[in-house]
Amino acid sequence: MTTDSADQGTSPATPSPASAKPIVPKTASEALRPQAGTPPPVRSRRSRSQFVVFMNFVMSVIVFVAIVSFAAVWYGKAEFEGPGPLAAADTILIRPSTGVGEIADLLERKGIISDARIFRLGLRAYGNDGKLKAGEYAIPAAASMHDIMDLLVSGRSILHSVTVPEGLTVKQALKRIAEVEELEGDLPAELPEEGWIAADTIRFTRGMKREEVVKRLMADQKALVESIWARRAEGLPINDINEFVTLASIVEKETARGDERSRVAAVFINRLKKGMRLQSDPTIVYGLFGGDGKPSDRPIYRSDIEKPTPYNTYVIDRLPPGPIAIPGRASLEAVANPSKTNDLYFVADGSGGHVFAETLEEHNENVARWRRIERERAAASQSSGGETPAQ
Repeated sequence: MTTDSADQGTSPATPSPASAKPIVPKTASEALRPQAGTPPPVRSRRSRSQFVVFMNFVMSVIVFVAIVSFAAVWYGKAEFEGPGPLAAADTILIRPSTGVGEIADLLERKGIISDARIFRLGLRAYGNDGKLKAGEYAIPAAASMHDIMDLLVSGRSILHSVTVPEGLTVKQALKRIAEVEELEGDLPAELPEEGWIAADTIRFTRGMKREEVVKRLMADQKALVESIWARRAEGLPINDINEFVTLASIVEKETARGDERSRVAAVFINRLKKGMRLQSDPTIVYGLFGGDGKPSDRPIYRSDIEKPTPYNTYVIDRLPPGPIAIPGRASLEAVANPSKTNDLYFVADGSGGHVFAETLEEHNENVARWRRIERERAAASQSSGGETPAQ
């Protein structure tokens, strides 16, 4: 019995009931529920190794440290170069042998910088850790740490000064030095010899020792005297360098006029050559009062001229045993190279200078003229209510 081909199997175009998925209807809540995503790939054994994990940690630390370091450097640079906290200009004294840490702490305590640690690190970064110089410095308001570093490295400190004028005695000069409050320490225990410190102006930083100032003045005078003595004129009636300074000190006290010094020196040189006494009034004063000087209210009496002292050149022959004051360069030069004259006398002319004479007769006329001037001045003083000291 034959059967139809359709009965032998199913058509290829018709899906098998076994392979078809049934369509199951979902409720609204099921349709809104999230579906599981695609699972991540399985990590390889290499990526899970301890070495890779450690290196990842190290790189993370390095990156973190780099970021923190950059932030710290940026902050430190901004602090170091930015305006400082100082509201008004101030001064600071850096003493010799002060360490960098001490300087930084001092600046912070005085409110000149905001952070001593940043200041020290900035010095190190710029290579100036050991280059700060001692001194007293003027710090402008709002000065940055960078500006302060440059100032302390430059050494442009505040300079004070003390002046020793020509004609003072050593004792008077040292008293002046002792009164300078910017100096420190005591004067030398042993005073320099009379005339042997320089008449000069010394510039110094606050805190300099008084003894150091005196030593510098002594060294300067020694160098000056020796250099002038070495080029003195020939034939001077002066036996040694001490007599040279002694005569220069007398010239210094006799006149303050620069144009007269060499001529005054010539008078004394001529007198020494002739064996005449110098008869210098300032030597009377030094013989009576020494390095303290004559009190301002004490006149010179006629009787003082005859008082015997080792310095009174109205009484002694030749020169005193030592200087009577500090001679300046001009007086030293005048004695080393005096004018070539025959003058043997001089007396005040009433105008701050002197009139010179070769003979005693001419000198007496000049003295008489000076006495008239003195009497006229005394009369004028009395008429105006003043008093004339007794002579």
